[in-house]
Amino acid sequence: MKHIISACFFLFSLCMFSQNITVNVDQTITLKEFFKEIENQTDFKFAFTDQINTSQKYFTQTHMYRNIEIKELINELNKTSSIQFSIVGNNIFVKQKSAKATTKKKNKLTGKVIDANKEPVIGANIYIKETGNGATTDRNGMFDVELDQGTYTVVISYVGFQNKEKEITVSDDVRIDFNMEDNSQELDQVIVTGTKAVDIKNTQMSVSKLSMAEIKRLPTAMGEPDPLKSLLTLPGVTNAGEASSGFNVRGGAADQNLILLDGAPVYGDSHMFGFFSIFNADIVSGLDLYKGGIPSKFGGRVSSVLDVSQQTGDLTDYKVSGGIGLISSRLMVQGPLKKDVGSFIIAGRASYAHLFLKLTDIKSTVMFYDINAKFNYRLGANNTIAFSGYMGNDLFDINNFFNTIYGNNMGTFSWKHKFSDNLNTNLSVFYSDYKFNLQIPFQKFEWNSKITNYGLKYNWNHTLSEAFKLNYGIDGLYYDFNPGTVKPYGSDSSYNYNQLDKKYALETSAYLDVENQVTEKLNLRYGLRYSTFFRLGNETISTYENEQSVVYNPLYNIYEEATPTGSKYYGKGKTISKFDNLEPRLALSYAFNDETSVKASYNRMAQYIHMLSNTRAPLPMTIWTPSGPFTKPQMLDQYAVGYFKNFKESEYSFEGELFYKNIKNRIDYIDGANLLGNNNIEQDILNGKARSYGMELLFRKNTGRFTGWVSYTLSKAEQKTPGRTAEEPGIANGGWYLSGYDKLHNLNITANYEFSPKWSFNANFSLQSGQPVTYPNGYYEFAGINIPNYTLRNSDRLPAYHHLDLGATYTPKPDKKKGWQSYWVFSIYNLYNRQNAASMTFSQNDDTGMNESSQLSIYGLVPGVSYNFKF
Repeated sequence: MKHIISACFFLFSLCMFSQNITVNVDQTITLKEFFKEIENQTDFKFAFTDQINTSQKYFTQTHMYRNIEIKELINELNKTSSIQFSIVGNNIFVKQKSAKATTKKKNKLTGKVIDANKEPVIGANIYIKETGNGATTDRNGMFDVELDQGTYTVVISYVGFQNKEKEITVSDDVRIDFNMEDNSQELDQVIVTGTKAVDIKNTQMSVSKLSMAEIKRLPTAMGEPDPLKSLLTLPGVTNAGEASSGFNVRGGAADQNLILLDGAPVYGDSHMFGFFSIFNADIVSGLDLYKGGIPSKFGGRVSSVLDVSQQTGDLTDYKVSGGIGLISSRLMVQGPLKKDVGSFIIAGRASYAHLFLKLTDIKSTVMFYDINAKFNYRLGANNTIAFSGYMGNDLFDINNFFNTIYGNNMGTFSWKHKFSDNLNTNLSVFYSDYKFNLQIPFQKFEWNSKITNYGLKYNWNHTLSEAFKLNYGIDGLYYDFNPGTVKPYGSDSSYNYNQLDKKYALETSAYLDVENQVTEKLNLRYGLRYSTFFRLGNETISTYENEQSVVYNPLYNIYEEATPTGSKYYGKGKTISKFDNLEPRLALSYAFNDETSVKASYNRMAQYIHMLSNTRAPLPMTIWTPSGPFTKPQMLDQYAVGYFKNFKESEYSFEGELFYKNIKNRIDYIDGANLLGNNNIEQDILNGKARSYGMELLFRKNTGRFTGWVSYTLSKAEQKTPGRTAEEPGIANGGWYLSGYDKLHNLNITANYEFSPKWSFNANFSLQSGQPVTYPNGYYEFAGINIPNYTLRNSDRLPAYHHLDLGATYTPKPDKKKGWQSYWVFSIYNLYNRQNAASMTFSQNDDTGMNESSQLSIYGLVPGVSYNFKF
């Protein structure tokens, strides 16, 4: 009988617990109303002490529970409310939680995501299915997520890797590392099933990121993927000129972009006068373009930072890949130095357009080559050393009229040391140079110029807690500028040997960057960079009356070069000029929910070197010069605010930003400036200021067979160079005038469609306002020659720039994973043969005597094809 009674009580309890109800719990409901709702749907009764005020609103979160068991409901309420529910029989007892019990403990899930080479996967997505929350790995591949106790499904994803899914149980703080495997089918076909959605809670904004898989899908001239040109499809980025790999960011000049390759600066970014960039898409692992909100670890430029990193070689297997194009080919080899310990990767490219020229009557040579290499070796569990290198050159010989060689060399040695899971460092030393050599055979002289860097960086990453992280370090960079050496050869040369004054400088800095999670919704990143710059001897500096190297001639209403009154010699290592600046940085993000946030940022930056060029696009013979007695450092203050949102489980994403940039000490040039071969360049320079402001919009479709994005920028970029006295007019009468990099409208539409495992198609349409230029508005006659009279500087524009590009990728055997694997890339650049204007020139017709204009266009329709392979 006793067993029967026990069994009946057990069955009765099960029936009580299994009662399902539907109830809406929100912040407006009182405890009394909640009791009534439960008692109307179940046989349970509530019991409570005098401490419980049933007229009070105890619930702090809103949630609709549908068809939920009463026991499960009670467990959920106990996680968030300040009162404790417990079931005894058919009664639910209610009591106040103790202060200790009220504090809800969150468990930390931490870990690291690495690839097959044991290298960190940066920017991988960590997604928790049950909560809908997640995180993104940092530069060390680390992540952390706060979770309640329970069982969860963790999904790790990143473009180019197979998704990783693992079920875990969380009862306390736990660490789990994940190894990602290459998705060879995606890479071979150059197909991406999705791109990363907006990181809602991360404070970083104004950053353009493209994976290498996305870059390889974009149609480009000659079918060759180009990491630099891919940036032009993103908001706020425009080309520096037709057929130029240089780029302008938010109205800034090309020399205001800091380009880093594995941490070392590079100064020449293109091959063949802009036809290709120096970055080989095969070996580049990723690139981040910081347009604003730039972290404290970066400095030295006032427009943007392009951070490019190279792959590390495979630690287990030897692999070969490459491609054959119409005018160039490439090859990459990688493999272990010692299995699972060290690896190497070497990639090379070379053009052979000059071979086709030999089949014609054109006696010219046009070619380029480059070599990339990286070696890494692990010295135990906590130490890794690596060497990264680049060497590239262009060779031009135009019908023996002139020939030139120009290019970059770069080498970086780094040592990474891990003190603990919370503290690691990276010490690196590097060398970088850019040279330009020009030879004029019929004049029998050659011209050589060069800029050389020697640098050191020591960076520390320190995690004090999950909510408080520090990044700090020091930098040192030594400059050796050779603006030009003239060397005659042959006894009948009309030139004498001449060495322009070499210039030397030292730039140092220290920085601190703090990542601070204030609340679950509010995140801050703030920091400070302190930079110093020393202009050093051995150099003779000219002196001028009233310290003005440029004088105004009121008779002709023009600026002229001042005549030096004397000179002062500074010995080797002596300080000519010294500058130092504090560069504060601040960024914040506020997440309304897991899908929507607003962000804001401010950064101040200093630029101590200047590129001397009065052309719109950077040319290979461009000369760099340091700040000094007559040229002050450029100073930037930039403000940005943005709205970010993901839609439909991140299938779509939207980014919108407003920005304002103010730059002091932006140089401009007097009319008729002579920059090449000028030993007193200060005689042609005026100091002014610049500003730019605008709106950037980016809408993406991230998943599915059809993906792509639409970007639009509405912006304005201006300069102002007022007169130094009331008598002087300055440039453009001392008012604001458009800079040479202003593009009022910039629209890009990029689309990718995976038709089948064998075929994928892509397209890109670009539309930009024409570049500002100065046209003549009339002419006057002097000695029978028509002399043009020009308008104010940059008051006109070139015609609008636009083109449509198409591409297709064909993979004959998409399922093949071993042995010889290949795919074809077909492309058409500028499908409708738009003759975009690179420049406009005005001249007098010798036959008619009439003034006429002519347009120079570089590209028409350009078909391309390349065959790509790996084994």
